[in-house]
Amino acid sequence: KNVLIFLPLILAHALSMGVVLQSALAFLSFSLVASSTYIVNDVLDLAADRVHPRKRRRPFAAGDLSVIGGFCVAVLLFAAGVIISIPMAPRFTSWLLIYCVVTLAYSLYFKRVVIVDVIILSALYTLRILAGAAAASVPISDWMAGFSIFFFFSLALVKRFSELENLRARGVAPSNGRGYLVHDMEQLRAFGTGSAFASIVVFTLYINNPDVRNLYHHPQRLWLLTPLLIWWMSRVWLRASRGQMNEDPVIFALTDRASLLAGVAIFLIALSASI
Repeated sequence: KNVLIFLPLILAHALSMGVVLQSALAFLSFSLVASSTYIVNDVLDLAADRVHPRKRRRPFAAGDLSVIGGFCVAVLLFAAGVIISIPMAPRFTSWLLIYCVVTLAYSLYFKRVVIVDVIILSALYTLRILAGAAAASVPISDWMAGFSIFFFFSLALVKRFSELENLRARGVAPSNGRGYLVHDMEQLRAFGTGSAFASIVVFTLYINNPDVRNLYHHPQRLWLLTPLLIWWMSRVWLRASRGQMNEDPVIFALTDRASLLAGVAIFLIALSASI
C-alpha cells in the first residue's frame, strides 16, 4: 500500500534522482510508522482474530508473540519512522503523524462505526498519496484527489463485502463488532460498484483536461486505460460476489495473474502516451 507514495512523482513526471531518493526515504519512514499501527491494531483485534479461519494464525492470535513485546516493537518502529522523516519536508512529517492519529482512532473506535469505517480506510490510501506529494514537493491535482476518493472507497467496500460473503458461506453470523449484517451485502455492493464507476468517470474527464497535454505527448492513448479500469473493477466485484475474493483486495491484486497483467498493460499504455 505504501507504494502509493511514489505515485505523485510518477504522475507529475518528476523522476529526478533527488526526488526519487526523497520518496524512497518517505516510503521507508511511512512503512515503519504504518507497521507500528498495524501491530497495535492486531493486538486490539486479538479476540476476533482467534476465531477467524485465517487471522488466527497471526503471531499475536497464535500466541507466538506477547502483547507487551508487540507494543514495545510498535513504539520502536514509530520512533524510527518519525526520526527518518525529520530531515524531510515538514509537510511530510505532518501527513505521517495525521496518518498515525487517524489509524489509531480507527483501531480504537471508528472500525466499529458502519460506513464511517470504510470512509476512513479509503482516506488512509489517499493520505499515502498526499504524503508522497509532500515528500517529492509536487502538487496533487483535483483529478487525482477525486479519483482516489472514489476508487479507494470502492476497494474498502470490497473488503467489508468479502468479509460478509465469507461469513455467509460458512453460515456464521458476524461477531467482530464491525456493525455490519449479512443482509447489508446488497447495499454495500451497490455503494461499491457505484463508487468504482464514479472513479472511472473522473478519470475520463481528466483525460480531456488541457493540463494533460503538458504531461503527455499522446494523451489520446490514455483512453485505452478506460476499458482496462472498467474490466478490472468489474472483475473485482464479480469475484467478490462469487466468494472468490481475498478479504484484502490489495492482496488479491498482487496475487492474481490477470490483475498483474492488467497492471503491466496500464504501465505500458501510460508510457506510450508519455513518449
